[in-house]
Formats: sequence, C-alpha cells, structure tokens
Amino acid sequence: MNRYLSFLPVALSGLLAACASEPTATTPPATPTPTETEASTPIVQGPGLRGELIGVAAGADVDLALLGVDMRGRPRALLGQIHLRGNGEALPFHLPVSDRQVPQDLRLELRGRVSQSGRLVQRLPARTIVELSDQDLGALHLVPAP
Repeated sequence: MNRYLSFLPVALSGLLAACASEPTATTPPATPTPTETEASTPIVQGPGLRGELIGVAAGADVDLALLGVDMRGRPRALLGQIHLRGNGEALPFHLPVSDRQVPQDLRLELRGRVSQSGRLVQRLPARTIVELSDQDLGALHLVPAP
C-alpha cells in the first residue's frame, strides 16, 4: 500500500496536466448555412398571403408581419410573421394565415421592413388586408426607409 502512495502525486500531476492542456485536434463549430428555401422561395403550404417583393437587395434581411392594429395604427396583435433573405431579384413570399378570430376593433395590416448589416434600409408601406383568406397580393414595391 505504501508503494502506491508514492505514485499518487505523480498520477495527480499527470491528470491535472492533461486537463489543462489544449486539445490537439479541434473541430471548428458547425456554422448554420441558409437553406435553399430561406435563400430563395419559401415553402408554400396552406392558405395565406402570397406575392412578391420588388427591389430587395441581395443578402438583405426581410421581415413581413400581418398585424392587427388599432384605430391609431398601433400594433395590438401579431397574426403571422416570416423572415426572408433577398436574392437581388423579385422575392416571392407566402405568409401563412390562421383562421382565428380577429377582434372587431382591429384592422389587419401587412407590414414589412428590410435591413442590411443591421440597418433599416427599406420598408413596405402598410397594406390593409380586408379579411383573413388565401389571397395573392401581386407585386409589392418597397420604399426607402426614412
């Protein structure tokens, strides 16, 4: 037993040295790459608002939202939202809608914003949606952000 006690400090030193040293082969963390559907056309499934955004720069981030807004134009309910990435061409979108009831004192508006490098560069003027139904809105033009 005394023979093993003399090896204990050596074993503990080796264990501590092994834990403190850097690993010899590191694998870089996997970076998520945008999927094909995120980079170009969203997957179309179920009823919703469809159309295409005109003038989105390649690589720009687009956020579209269907909102219930009050009489003063303040958002009160989020009814649908999608995130897209511009490809430098007309950008098709499909914003799924649910069939849940919207409070009668709110009106529906489609709103959008485009940012590049974290800076707001364009916006979609608020577009009133008369009812929650499957509809094609056609080409929607963006305007420069103030």
